[in-house]
Amino acid sequence: MVGRRRLGRQFGWLWASYAVSAYGSGLGFGALPLIAVLVLHAGPAEVSALSAVGPAVGALIAVPLAPWVEVRHKRPVMIMMDLARFAAMATIPVAYAFGWLGFVQLLVVSAVVAAAKIAFNAASGAYLKALVQPDDLLVANARFESTNWSSIAVGPPLGGAAIGLFGPVTTVVADALSYLLSALGITAIRGREEAPRTTDKSPVRAGALLDGWRHIMGHPGLRPLYLNNMLVSGLIMATEPPLAVLLLRRLGFPPWQYGLAFAAPCLGGLIGSRLARRVVARFGRQWVFRTIGTLRAIWLIGLAFVGPGVVGLVTVMAVELAIIINMSLYSPVLATYRLENTPKHLVARTLSAWSIGQQASIAVLTALAGLLADVTSPRTALTVAGLLILTTPLLLPRRDQTARHKPEVARSPS
Repeated sequence: MVGRRRLGRQFGWLWASYAVSAYGSGLGFGALPLIAVLVLHAGPAEVSALSAVGPAVGALIAVPLAPWVEVRHKRPVMIMMDLARFAAMATIPVAYAFGWLGFVQLLVVSAVVAAAKIAFNAASGAYLKALVQPDDLLVANARFESTNWSSIAVGPPLGGAAIGLFGPVTTVVADALSYLLSALGITAIRGREEAPRTTDKSPVRAGALLDGWRHIMGHPGLRPLYLNNMLVSGLIMATEPPLAVLLLRRLGFPPWQYGLAFAAPCLGGLIGSRLARRVVARFGRQWVFRTIGTLRAIWLIGLAFVGPGVVGLVTVMAVELAIIINMSLYSPVLATYRLENTPKHLVARTLSAWSIGQQASIAVLTALAGLLADVTSPRTALTVAGLLILTTPLLLPRRDQTARHKPEVARSPS
């Protein structure tokens, strides 16, 4: 069983810190758009901009951060990024209390949080690779994946109830405090961290900004996985705004049913993540990439056929459950393969490049889906996204592309 494998006290603190911030983010899921609507009376265009522009700007900010993260000890970087997110989020309830809250502030906070998240994930991935044994990487990544999905299942319903009882900025306060607690948890990790290893005298050079992408695009296995992941993630996330309009406005679903439709299927993430190690042991990693990678893409088209009433609610939940089970099985296998096939001196830049590409894809495709939904209809946008994602398995790697490499002795990118 994945849950019974012991990975040590240091990993326990790292996992606990991740869990605290994940559950805080679950409580605050969708809080900024909600505040924009309820407090600032923002329209659809402004809400869409908040969902797309903020994270996109954050991704741009994260580009020069990647080589900076690479040459520093990773625990201080993680603590710094947690404190940055705490400080940014904390400005919202303060501004709200004094009547100063504005839309521009929400955009800035969204961008800062997105950039800090990318830098934090890059640092934590590099730290994880040094912290646990190579054979335990899949177990560790599966635990993170399981925690992530459980936080999404529990957090948004509780967050919605908290907003109803205590006001619109309640979950933002909880989210901010979760980053502070995460920083404290990482501080509690003991043990000397290995000094960062670089391959040149000036790693924070202009060319270092692109080293992560050079490694990904030059690796026969990572390249197709990266392109596939960008499109799959972008198309899945792009369906959220049109689906919200379809369910809440066109089909008349009450908000509690809308929340249930997305929260309950997230429990499937516990199933997929716990199966990951056993499935890899039985069928192999290549089978997971090809088969599970295909299965996570074929269900999205079902959202285009959602109707009113109980049948419609069950349809959304069934589609989301199928997607999440396959995604939660696939993701830790992908994360492990990515770490195994990236040399230590490139981990932070590679993970940053991966996150930046994914975030940019989500922003662009979400904006395009919103535009298409406005010009035609939400159902048309869902249909187009569902059809496009059916082509993504063509990008999945062949067996010879995912053969095990030895990146630690590979020649570093110039």
